[in-house]
Amino acid sequence: MKKILFFPLLDSLPSGHHQVANSVMNYVSSRSTDIQCKKIDLLNRWNPHLESMITKTYLGWIQKFPESYAWIYRKLAYKSKQNRSYKHYEMLFQHKMEEIIMEEKPDLIICTHAFPSYLLNRLKQYGACDVPVVNIYTDFFVNDVWGKEMIEYHFVSDIRMKNQLMEEFHIPANKIKVTGIPVDESFSSPSSRKKEEHPITILLSGGSAGLGNIMELLTKVKKDGQLTFKVLCGNNHSLFQEVSNLNNPNIQPLPYISSRSEMNKWYDLADAIITKPGGVTISESLKKKVPIFIHSVLPGQEEINLQYLRKQGLVFTIRDTIELLDLLSNKQVMKEYEQSLYRYRNTQDFQDPEEIFIFLESLVNKRDQRRQINQIIEKKMMKIMGGVSGD
Repeated sequence: MKKILFFPLLDSLPSGHHQVANSVMNYVSSRSTDIQCKKIDLLNRWNPHLESMITKTYLGWIQKFPESYAWIYRKLAYKSKQNRSYKHYEMLFQHKMEEIIMEEKPDLIICTHAFPSYLLNRLKQYGACDVPVVNIYTDFFVNDVWGKEMIEYHFVSDIRMKNQLMEEFHIPANKIKVTGIPVDESFSSPSSRKKEEHPITILLSGGSAGLGNIMELLTKVKKDGQLTFKVLCGNNHSLFQEVSNLNNPNIQPLPYISSRSEMNKWYDLADAIITKPGGVTISESLKKKVPIFIHSVLPGQEEINLQYLRKQGLVFTIRDTIELLDLLSNKQVMKEYEQSLYRYRNTQDFQDPEEIFIFLESLVNKRDQRRQINQIIEKKMMKIMGGVSGD
């Protein structure tokens, strides 16, 4: 059986890297019975206790010391130096990556996190990996850590990222596919919500960890019934309890929703979403054509995402629900927003999961055919050598 390995990172955190990996795995497994998809967390394989500790440290850091996290991220992972080397990480993890590849023998590797991509890029530079690798970027920019030059294909969020890879890193255009950030197939059709329906229903999301200034916004919500909120609390049990304690009939807290089809139903009920600029939630909302409002931003990646999204007219930033209502009721603003959505989608090479699957299947089949040819050649050589030694 043919095999695709997927490399996200931080197994104990249901991040966008894992969600994108799961989505693409489903694209393949729902269409093919002879391709095995397997997800591997490099840190967890190397040391499960370390992976858990890093996850807890990361969540604590961005909540308690956001400014220092943002500074470190920009210093080490974004616009620091081109072709930056992370030798200390190579020494720790490169052998484990090589070990996994030899053990799993994949036909294709897909990275949804920058760190595994960096290690694989280095292995290819050393001639220690000949398996084709695809980067699937889960933000709206390319950070410095991603492996680039030796990676076979790049799935990018938009045309601007494609141009950046071509201009800054000299990646050939045919190696870059504009796909948007892949999301579950449940989100393939736009929201069926009719805008004239009342009350106006707002999804409020803090991502899988329920982060952001959610309570700051909710405490200002009136009980007049003009707006209803469905609050996606993620795994943040404290937030769920705080929202419940508001005792506002127009505010309903929701626990972490793992089912993508169930999440799709909530999008269908929404007139708008207030969220952080995380790659996956934004991409799901863009697919559903639900107007996106940003109220709070996590440091680092999300700050950079927001810069792009605002520039492209794909999100609105607000301070309160009054601004949201004003924007939603402005027909000209909403018309311009729909035009921005059209421009964003119109530049994509692949616009549905079927096209992504066909492309990935072709890569797997090429690798499998090459392997079969090599096996035939090896058998013939062994036969010839056996005949020679018999003489």
